[in-house]
This record gives sequence, structure tokens and C-alpha cells, in this order.
Amino acid sequence: MTATLAPAHQAPAAVAERPRRRTEWIALAILLVATAVLYLWNLGAEGWANTYYAGAVRAMTQNWTAFFFGSTDAGNTVTVDKPPASLWVIALSARIFGLSSWSMLVPQALMGVGAVALLYAAVRRVASPAAALLAGGVFALTPIAVLMFRYNNPDALLVLLLVAAAYATVRAIERASTRWIVLAGALIGFAFLAKMMQAFVVIPALALAYLVAAPTGFWRRVRQLLAAGLAVVVAAGWWVVIAELWPASSRPYIGGSENNSVLDLTFGYNGLGRIFGQGGGGRQMEPPAGMELPAGAEAGGGGFGGFGGAAGWSRLFNEQAGGQISWLLPAALALLVAGLALTWRAARTDRLRASLLLWGGWTVVTAAVFSFAQGIFHPYYTVALAPGIAALAGIGGMQLWRRRAAWPARITLSVITAGTAAWAVVLLSRTPDFVPWLRWVVIAVAAVAVLALLIGAHWRRLAVVAALAVLLTGGAAQLAYAADTITSTHNGGNPTAGPATADSGPGGGMRFGPGPDGGRRDDGGANQGGAGGGFGSRANASDPEFVALLRNAGTKWAAATTSASSSAGLALASGADVMGIGGFNGADPAPTLEQFRSLVAAGEVHYFIGGGGGPGGNSEIATWVRDTFTSTTVGGTTVYDLTQPVG
Repeated sequence: MTATLAPAHQAPAAVAERPRRRTEWIALAILLVATAVLYLWNLGAEGWANTYYAGAVRAMTQNWTAFFFGSTDAGNTVTVDKPPASLWVIALSARIFGLSSWSMLVPQALMGVGAVALLYAAVRRVASPAAALLAGGVFALTPIAVLMFRYNNPDALLVLLLVAAAYATVRAIERASTRWIVLAGALIGFAFLAKMMQAFVVIPALALAYLVAAPTGFWRRVRQLLAAGLAVVVAAGWWVVIAELWPASSRPYIGGSENNSVLDLTFGYNGLGRIFGQGGGGRQMEPPAGMELPAGAEAGGGGFGGFGGAAGWSRLFNEQAGGQISWLLPAALALLVAGLALTWRAARTDRLRASLLLWGGWTVVTAAVFSFAQGIFHPYYTVALAPGIAALAGIGGMQLWRRRAAWPARITLSVITAGTAAWAVVLLSRTPDFVPWLRWVVIAVAAVAVLALLIGAHWRRLAVVAALAVLLTGGAAQLAYAADTITSTHNGGNPTAGPATADSGPGGGMRFGPGPDGGRRDDGGANQGGAGGGFGSRANASDPEFVALLRNAGTKWAAATTSASSSAGLALASGADVMGIGGFNGADPAPTLEQFRSLVAAGEVHYFIGGGGGPGGNSEIATWVRDTFTSTTVGGTTVYDLTQPVG
């Protein structure tokens, strides 16, 4: 009898209610332990990672006001240009275990393990254990996920909370639960406190899935979604309200805002400014002196979006972002279409189709936003795509695999496998010196997979061969990138996973690891570690004489320098508080010249570290210091003594 490709009228919803077998628990334990090992391996080699955030964590361990607002120094000059939720977790760990690379980065790694567990649980509610394990494995091995769950940027907490919100939505859809859908809204609201408006990108997907599939009346679904929206506002808004009502004179300046307002930061620099560029809101950001942007990238009006290449459909596949996230993106989109085709005749409340809508909407909307954003875009933002891609690979892949006896399913799987291999070869060819034989392995394994699928994947032995070959086709290159990531060192504000390509994008980040000649590999950018890095000064924070000078300053702020990107490395190296004038890149009007002169007159700042100036409006402070105080050179760094006026 010829097999036919029957639509899935009812997804295996009952699977979620069946008692889980012991082998399933063992497999899940292996997945989570392997993920933990991957994310914790060689973790201390990352050092302070992004020193801009590490410096803020140091300040937050010393002052509770700094902790609440996420200040860049314990004196509360200016905040980081994001809400502080992700830093709260790290700072609490540092307060308990002491400030170190491990106390700062282990919580991030554990968030990664938690996110993988939640994704597994979400997929397992609607599909088989194999589908859930596949989704969890794909997520854990995604190169940019491997990096960002070992890094101190806000993305780790953001992704954890968004996956938790998706899981809550899946649970809500099962019985039209108000409690679960409101919890989903609250989780998204708290994710806002990690990275503001990016947390809202997945809301359309979650809302659509619930509105379509929840087993209750239409208007009750609408009311429940409105309640979830209220939960978003409450969970996100409590901190915003406190920050807005807090007297500005007794709190730090809100970094990244035009007018010292969290609302301005929300809708400007971290909101419309990211989507529409400078014209849509947010401060203008210029590249550091000497940094060249790639073709198609614009500074200033475009919001300095050159980190991730020119906006457009091809952005997620270019040399900057392609190797970070796109290995399985085409396959995931194809599996989404196939999955929806298989479930199109199912009942409205079909949970499998609801999950396809949820994860498919998550992937499509997030990919579209990232692709066409005219403002600042870093390739590492794409970690937010990883859960959606992984879930589609697990759910869609296993739906086709269950129907492999039918020719349409076999052909579809064969085409997707061949396409995935072809794209992997393209990505690997961008790093020709990185495991050059791997592309031939991918081609060979893909050929075996396609052949086994076409001639007899319904036969037991060939099915095993086909399954292993398909998994290797999709995972071999990602596994190699993951291994490279955990054996390399990354720092700065624009980290990238895997080997460096010829055009990894302009600076702000740095990575080192064994190169083809056995030496160290550098993909460019500003080292925000020993040299003070980032925007502003290039002070040598590794020089003992210079460090001793800061440690023995004896004032509230040992020194001040232009930009918190520079001051963070100095504070971490010396253990003394260093003021980062102008916040992240020196553009914030904090402190003003009058305020700084008052602090100097009160004897609260001992030194000014020269050698640079950020792109912002604080050059008048540097000019006043140069004209007013004597300078000397300590450890190759120009230092102005603010207690010694000229003449």
C-alpha cells in the first residue's frame, strides 16, 4: 500500500499528559548537564567580558542607589543605557560571592541552562520527547547563544524571560487559563526591565497563538489578553514610575536619554531610535575616531547601525550576523510552512498548530525587526531568534519525520537537509582557515542523509542512518563554532561567536583564540579591558604605577575620564571609583561643566585621565581641565592633578 501524507487533525496533545518515562528524564538530564558544561567551560577566561557592564556591577555592589538604578559608578553620576534588571542578578551574585569573573558570569550561564529547560518543556507540552530534545539541543548549540550565555550583556536574562513567557502562553492555551496568560504578560514586562522595547517584539506572536487557539469564547480570549497586557504594563512600569518620580537631584542621570528621563530612553534611544534610526528618536551616535564603517552602513543619522551591516532582508545572512544565527534559519522557516500545511485542517484549538504560530510568529517578526532596523544593530542581538528557530526545528522536523513513509514528507525533508548543508558550506567558506575539511564532511553527510531519506527512511536501519545524518548535517558546523567560542576569549561591546570572518563588523568588541598559525586571533574593535577601552581615554590600566596612583587618591572619585566605557576598566583594575563623564560614549550631559567644577572645588575628584574624548558634548570639561590644571605622564597615560592648578 502506498503511504499518504495525511494532515495532522490532532497533534499529539495527549503526550503531555502521559507519565514521562525514565529514559526521557535521563535524556533531559543529559541535555541540561551538557548545556551547563558547554556554558561553564573555560568561563573564567572571559575576564570582565563587557567591562562597561562589569564596572556598573562593581558600583552596584557598593551603593544601593547605584544598585537600584544601575549606575556606572558608586557616586551615581550616570546610569547604564539599559534598565538594570539583568545587572541586579549579577550584582546580587557579586555581593554574595565577591566581585569576580565567575560570580558575574555563572548566573548568565545558569540562565542559559534554564532557558533550554523551559524551551524543552514548552515543546514537550505539544510534541514528542524527541522533538523537545531536538529543540533544546539546537538552542543550546546556536553559536550566538553559546556566547551570550557566557557574557554579561542583558540578553541572557531577556531571552530567559521571553522563553518563560512563551512556556506560560503554551500552558495558557491548553485550558484558556487566565492565570497562565497573565503570568506570560508579567514575564514580558519584567523582560522589559532587561532590554526595554526588544522584549515587546514577541508579543504579537504570543497574542496571536492565544487568540487563535485558546479553548474558550472569542470575547473571553480578548479580555484575557487585555489582562495580560495590563500585567505587562505593571511588571514593566513599576520601576519606570519610581525612576520618573525620584528627584533628579538625588539620583544618577538616566544614561542614553536626551532629558534625564526613563520614558525618553524607552521611546528614543532604546525604542524608535533602534527601528527608524536617529530621525525616529534617540541620541545620535558617531563611531570612534579612526573606525571605518562597512559599505552601506551610516553613522549619525542612521544611528551608527554599521555593527551588523546594512538593513535589508540579507542582513541576518551577511558576514557579520550569518555565522551567529542563520545556520538553521532557512530550514526553520521551511519547517514552519510544512507544519502549518500539515495542520491546516485541524481544529481551531489544535495545540500543535498554536505552537507553530507562536514560534513561527516569534521567528518571523523578530527576524523582520532585526533585518530592517535602521538604528544601532549588533549581531549578538540575534540570540533572541534562537528559541524560535530551535522550536520550529524540533516541532516541524519531527512532524515530517513521523510521516517519512510518504513521499511528500521524504522529499521535503531531503530538500531541507540539502539546503541546510548548502548554506552551512557557504557560511564555512567565509572562514576558510577554520577547520577547512569540515565543509566536505557536511557535504558528505548531507549526501548520505538525502540518499537514505529518499530510498528507504521507513526501513528501520536506514531510518537510523538518515536520522543521524540529518542531525549531523544541521549540527556539525554549529558544534564546531560552539567549540571555538568556548575556547576563545571575548570582551567589549560587540562580541561575536565562532571564528572571525573577513568582515565581522566594526569594533566595540574583541575576541582572541588560537589562530591558524598557533598565535592569537583578533577580530578587531576596542579592547575594553586593560586599556580602559571603548570611547574616550586609552589609559593603561595594567601599569602598576598608574593603578597605585588611583588606589591612593583618597577622594570620593579617584579620577574622572570621558565615557563610562573608559572609566569601567580603570575602576575594575584599581578598585577605586572612577567617574565616567558622559555615560557610555561620553554623549550624556552628566555631569555638566558647572557640576564638575563644583565637585573639583569640593575636593571630591583627584585626577582627570586625558588622552581622548567621546563623541558627545562633554569636551568642554576636558578643555577646562587642560586649561586649568597641571598634567604629568604616569605609565604612559596623561593625568591631570585637579588639586594642582596651572601656575
